[in-house]
Amino acid sequence: MLAQLGARLAAVRSVVESLSDIRFRVFAGMTAAALTLGACTPTTVPLAGADPADPGAKVAGVGYRSTIAPYSNLRPVAPSSWREQNDRVAPAPKSGQ
Repeated sequence: MLAQLGARLAAVRSVVESLSDIRFRVFAGMTAAALTLGACTPTTVPLAGADPADPGAKVAGVGYRSTIAPYSNLRPVAPSSWREQNDRVAPAPKSGQ
């Protein structure tokens, strides 16, 4: 009877030791992760200028530029001579030589 009790206590002890070992490893890992990620947080810098939450703060004017201003309609047209198209976009010939 005492042998069985001793065996059970030994089994319980080994289970408790393995659980506490696992808990320690998890705790150590979480601590290491927290310290590592804590070093990644940005440092706060004092504001240089007016407070952005102040509705009376002066700001630069807003300009508008159209995003489609240079658009030209490119609908299909009848084919034309490629030489005429090249002549239209070719640079003007130099004069005086």
